[in-house]
Amino acid sequence: PAMLVLTCPSKLQLLESVLRRSLPQTLPVYGAVMYINRGNPAQHEVVVDSWPEFKTVLTRPRMEVVKDKWDYYANLHAAFYWDMDACRALLENKDSIDWSRAFQLQGLQDGLYEITKDIAKTRCVHLEPYCYLPLMHPNPSTLSQSRFRSDLLHFGTLNPSHASTLNDAWDFGRNDRSLHYLESLIRYFPSACLLDKEGQLAAWSLSDPYGCISHGYTLPQFRGQGWIGIILQNLGGKMHARGFPVYVGVLAENEPSKRALQHQGFHILPGTYYMLIVTPVLNLKN
Repeated sequence: PAMLVLTCPSKLQLLESVLRRSLPQTLPVYGAVMYINRGNPAQHEVVVDSWPEFKTVLTRPRMEVVKDKWDYYANLHAAFYWDMDACRALLENKDSIDWSRAFQLQGLQDGLYEITKDIAKTRCVHLEPYCYLPLMHPNPSTLSQSRFRSDLLHFGTLNPSHASTLNDAWDFGRNDRSLHYLESLIRYFPSACLLDKEGQLAAWSLSDPYGCISHGYTLPQFRGQGWIGIILQNLGGKMHARGFPVYVGVLAENEPSKRALQHQGFHILPGTYYMLIVTPVLNLKN
C-alpha cells in the first residue's frame, strides 16, 4: 500500500492550509503540521497515502527520535482522514507505524478508534483508549493577558526542574518516561504557571506538540479561586499570538475544568478527542 513521507517545505505549507480549511476536525494533526513548519521542536514528520490528492495524513516522530520501545509518551502519533479505508491501509502499513513498539495515537474521528481497535486485535497488542471532550475557543483574541492583580500569586516561568512536581500531580504520569516527557514539553512548548510569594508552584498548564493546551492543574490548597481560568487566559493568549487554534481536551466527568473552560468562552466541539495508547504484549517465552 502507498505511503509517502512529505519533506518538501512547500508541500508541507500547502498541507497546513488544506488542513486549516477543515478545522476543527483536523485537530490535532493540524497543530502537529504547524509545529513541523515552524522549527519542528518535537522532530515529527508527516506521512500521507498519496500527494497531492491525499485521503489520509499521519504525523509521527522521525525514526531515530524515540529510542525506548515502551515509551508511548514520546512516541506520539496523530491521524486525520477523509477516507476511512485509506486511513486503515496507512495505519496497517508497517512502514507507517511500528506496532511492535508502544505508541500513542490521537485524533477527533470515531473511525480512528474503530480502525485502531481492529488492528490491535489482529496484531494481539494491548489498546487502552482514553476519551476526552474537545473544547475550542471561537475567538481567542478576547483572551486578555493583562488584567491580573493578586497579592497571593504571580505569573512565573516553568523550567525543567519543576517537572517532578508536575509528574507527581499527573494521574497518567508518576514514572521516569512521563517525567522525561514533561521536561520536554516545558523546554520546547508554551506554558503558564502561577507561583506563590515564596516562588513555589501553585497552578500551571502546558501545551503539547499538537498545540493542545493540557496538564492544567491547581495544587489543592489553592483550589476554588479560579486560578486555572487566569492561566488558561494567559496560555490561550500565547497560543493565539503564535497563530495556533486554542483548544483543549478534558475528561467528560471533569466538571470543574469544563466549567472553567466554558467560563473563559471555550465551546464544546462535537465528537470525541481520542488518545489511544497501544502497547505490545510482553512475550514471556523469549
